[in-house]
Amino acid sequence: MVTPNHNHNKRRFYIRRKFCRFCADPKLEISYKNVDILSQFITDRGKIMPRRISGNCARHQRQITIAIKRARHLALLPYTTIKVRK
Repeated sequence: MVTPNHNHNKRRFYIRRKFCRFCADPKLEISYKNVDILSQFITDRGKIMPRRISGNCARHQRQITIAIKRARHLALLPYTTIKVRK
């Protein structure tokens, strides 16, 4: 027997639309030298955050990805984090 789907009773929460902070503030510059800004777009495991989480537009997400890869190559940012198992 198939159980009925009761998804219509669940409440829908309003999810705030994320905006690209680089489009909102043109003074912010995406550069491999600006490690403080680039580190905000890296997870605690060292991975680059996807667009749906960071809220960047496609153009700036590509620029951030390239800048992070350049900074990693120059050893300004880590490829991974060091986790010690106990």
